[in-house]
Amino acid sequence: MAIGFIQMAYNLVNILWIGRLGSESVAAIGSVGMLMWMMNSMGLVSKVGAEISIGQSIGASRLDRASVYASHTTMIALLLGLLFGAYFFLFPRPYVSFYQLESAIAADAEDYLRIISLGIPLMFLVLNFSGIYIGSGRSSLPFYFNATGLALNILLDPLFIFGLGVVPAMGIRGAALATVLSQAVVLLLFVRHLRGPNGALGGVRFITRPRKRYTLEVLKLGVPVAAMNVYFAFINMHLARTASLYGGHLGITSQTTGGHIEGITWNTSTGFSTTLGSFSAQNNAAGKMDRSRRAFHYTLLLMGAVGIAATLAFIFYGSEIFSLFVPERAAYEAGGEYLLIIGLSQVFMMLELTTQGMFNGLGKTTPPAIISILFNTLRIPLALVLGARIGVTGVWWAISITTIFKGIISFTWYLLLQKQLRLQIP
Repeated sequence: MAIGFIQMAYNLVNILWIGRLGSESVAAIGSVGMLMWMMNSMGLVSKVGAEISIGQSIGASRLDRASVYASHTTMIALLLGLLFGAYFFLFPRPYVSFYQLESAIAADAEDYLRIISLGIPLMFLVLNFSGIYIGSGRSSLPFYFNATGLALNILLDPLFIFGLGVVPAMGIRGAALATVLSQAVVLLLFVRHLRGPNGALGGVRFITRPRKRYTLEVLKLGVPVAAMNVYFAFINMHLARTASLYGGHLGITSQTTGGHIEGITWNTSTGFSTTLGSFSAQNNAAGKMDRSRRAFHYTLLLMGAVGIAATLAFIFYGSEIFSLFVPERAAYEAGGEYLLIIGLSQVFMMLELTTQGMFNGLGKTTPPAIISILFNTLRIPLALVLGARIGVTGVWWAISITTIFKGIISFTWYLLLQKQLRLQIP
């Protein structure tokens, strides 16, 4: 959860400063931000693979095997990062053209993508090393290292974007450079610590000859999670394209920036959901179902309060909130409309995520997966239909409506499951 907040903060800080250049610049980096979301999802192949394989190996008192897995996940991260980084550095246009942006905005997006693509290998390796430390039970270090990178990015963003003294003003290219340098520092911190006397697993070989057995095991663990996240990133890329189609650069600015703002409530609720899932799993295994249900009711009330607060804030102060990031009248008025429509679904998002935690605690991961895949997929055709009828706000309504349905159906499904479980208990 904490690392997710840091990644979200990276995006919000970039938008905060780029927003001073205008909505066109925000649209340029917003389109590339969709790709970075997908790349981050791809990086989960090695990160999740490392977390699980290393955790299992340590649990079995096989530190030697954990070290081998760490070397293999590092090689996978390096190869994938270099592959994607090289491609988008050499060929940024095919991706940028997907959004059908105005020529000037598209040119800025291509320049931004070329620079940010240099950081893709760094991002993959940082995710991998985070997974290694989490898998070895040292989750605090990835947080501190990534927080250091965030602090550096906060300092470098205005310096590189607007210039100071001998440092020239570089605009959105400066934002990209600040992000890449910050990621490089985080990577160096990981490498330095791994090579030190207190490094994870007693040190990790960064370059190794891949062995089929370990490579396939890492892929088996990491690919399903990565594939799911890539799929959701793909859906949001299409929604951003639809927003651009019906709303121009203001449409994509509203969705990408508004999505990051909404990410504050989403990350918060996801953290509570994860905690609830772990708590209920432990108590269910111990036969203490009543404790799980009480935890569910408490979490539901807590997250409901968060959802109501977000709804009120987005509905009544959406434009004001958006203007903190993009202080351009046309942009924050459009962004305020986005937050207003999305705000109507916040309570239902909390409902979905709370019940998801309970499903996970019961070991019933299929229902939330089915609901999530089905309704997130429906967003694309619904956005196209509504967008053709009422314009870009149709895209926002497609997101909000499907979120409402996900919450209602998840909660109903959970209640039916609970009724079934009560009948089965003698």
